[in-house]
Amino acid sequence: MGGDSNVSANDNPLARALAQWKGEGGSLDADWEKRAALIQEEERILHCLGAAVITRWNSLPMEVQRELFASATSLSDPLPTAELKNQIARFLHSHKDL
Repeated sequence: MGGDSNVSANDNPLARALAQWKGEGGSLDADWEKRAALIQEEERILHCLGAAVITRWNSLPMEVQRELFASATSLSDPLPTAELKNQIARFLHSHKDL
């Protein structure tokens, strides 16, 4: 999953910023690169989930469409990061065959 990306490091703003910072004498702790890879993987998961919702949007009940739209446009009350990660993990665990 993490190593088979078709996007080069030059296309990734995080990777570019880290490379520049390291080039200027910065150092990374051992876990930083692992955390950066996890962040990138989580973004990919969210992108795929969003794409799946979009492809099935018209077949969703109107009430579900409204709830999803309201949730997506609610900038003042986003899900806490930990809660979002738990929901993604539960979804992936319950849909292992996807």
